[in-house]
Amino acid sequence: MDCVDVCIVGAGVIGLALARTLASALPGRDIVLLEQHGQVGMETSSHNSEVIHAGLYYAPGSIKASCCVRGRELLYDYCNTMNIPHRRLGKLIVANLDEQAKLEQILARSRHNGVNSLQLLDAHQIKTLEPDVQADLALWSPDTGIIDSHSYMQHLLREAQSGGVMLACLTSLLGTRIDPTSNGFNLRLQSAGETMTLKCRVLINCAGLHAVDVARGIEGLHSQHIPRMQFIKGNYLRLSGRSPFTHLIYPVPDPAHRGLGIHATLDLGGQCRFGPDIEPVERLDLTVDSSRIPLFSKEIKRYYPGLDDTRLHVDYAGIRPRLITEDGSAADFMIQNAATHSIDGLWQLFGIESPGLTASLAIAELVSNQIRDSGLF
Repeated sequence: MDCVDVCIVGAGVIGLALARTLASALPGRDIVLLEQHGQVGMETSSHNSEVIHAGLYYAPGSIKASCCVRGRELLYDYCNTMNIPHRRLGKLIVANLDEQAKLEQILARSRHNGVNSLQLLDAHQIKTLEPDVQADLALWSPDTGIIDSHSYMQHLLREAQSGGVMLACLTSLLGTRIDPTSNGFNLRLQSAGETMTLKCRVLINCAGLHAVDVARGIEGLHSQHIPRMQFIKGNYLRLSGRSPFTHLIYPVPDPAHRGLGIHATLDLGGQCRFGPDIEPVERLDLTVDSSRIPLFSKEIKRYYPGLDDTRLHVDYAGIRPRLITEDGSAADFMIQNAATHSIDGLWQLFGIESPGLTASLAIAELVSNQIRDSGLF
């Protein structure tokens, strides 16, 4: 049986960030990164808004809040160092007068999270920034930006491989058995149609949409440590022609739908798109149904009344893993280690949805520090 020190399951942006960080933190250790697809970052990591979030919305003291704020600055620094395409565009969170209290709540929460760059704008100031936007009030977030997520992931991969990380694509984890004699894990894998085994000392489950399935395959892991999760599909529409905006435009979030609302984003080429909406689904189907266009139009016209519906076209969709809470509230990221489940060497990451891209380097830093401090190496 082949043996490695660390096995990372899932080569999305979190797995790649972990591989890159651990290659530096654990020099000389054998690290393998497993990916079921033929390339890295094929699921949630490459089907999103590609926004670098400032850290405004998340509960103070949460992992989401701390890792978003820390990760934002790490990500901007990394992009500048590695010449990864990105732009700190800034965004407006727009509101009507009857939504002023919600806007003030966001402002207060952002300050609790250490984000002190927000500015409250009136209608005249909004028109100066975005003449086609209709709103009474807005929060201006200068630290929000956009990134080429594909370029980012390729840089992480190259750095990880330069540090000795082995990438195994087209490889699925079929099951895991805890080895009581050596305090490690025996993994049963399928690669290129063949079944094989691998032993590791540290196992990191960051399989995104499949993290719960991976956890269920770990013999000896109590079911109470496997959270409930649902697939949330987010559809995006493209606006043909020239973009009416030069910044990102977000409505006030609707707590009932546990999302940030159908917002306007820009890619690095200046193309405007709207989304995502929130569509709970049972299977991983990325088809965008054109019947959703009227709903999008209604929401968009709340802040962009000049929208020409004939310019809206289906674009793409993404699916994110969302943890289910008892009261229906938004769940925090879940990072488990031996303090949670009493299994030395097992780290599990669940519900890494937005702002996972922004938080990726901070999450990798957090888990890497936990592994370093565990005394396992």
